Amino acid sequence: MKISQRERNILILAAVVALIFLSTSGWPAIKSVYTQRQDNIEGVEIDIAREQRLIENTASWRERRVEVESQIDELHNQLFSGATIPIVEANIQRALSGHARDTGITVSSTRLADRLISDDWLLISQEMSFRTSDQMNTARFLERLETSAPRLWVTGFTVNRSRNQYSGSITVVGFARSEGLVTEVASNR
Repeated sequence: MKISQRERNILILAAVVALIFLSTSGWPAIKSVYTQRQDNIEGVEIDIAREQRLIENTASWRERRVEVESQIDELHNQLFSGATIPIVEANIQRALSGHARDTGITVSSTRLADRLISDDWLLISQEMSFRTSDQMNTARFLERLETSAPRLWVTGFTVNRSRNQYSGSITVVGFARSEGLVTEVASNR
């Protein structure tokens, strides 16, 4: 079978058209598939690196969780509790008077507690006047408050000396969760 010149020219032209078609349509499609494949490979490599970092950090995250849980327990031990706000106030006053009595401080008077409720927290501020004949009792009293559980924080402190007697006042605050507390009617306060 012999191909004529005309058929040969048609075949060459068809090959040129096919080559042009492949270069304008086929090559970009092949390049797009290749680029997409490279992007997928890079995404998988990033995911693998992130997973490896997470695996490496697992131990530190466990340690941090244990630390946070112990801090939460410690903070719960520093909070006062009670069914109502007046009971929480009474618990704070009882704790303050007990620490004073245990360190040789005589309570002269106590004021009504002030309260502040914000979000789920209740802050109770309690002021007490005191006297003692030994200045070391005052230092022991402050140390006792610093290590108290539930915790009482000193926000104000004054002391005066007259002859062999020391008198002064102290203001402390204690915290409680207000969530779940039964609140009294505002007109009763």
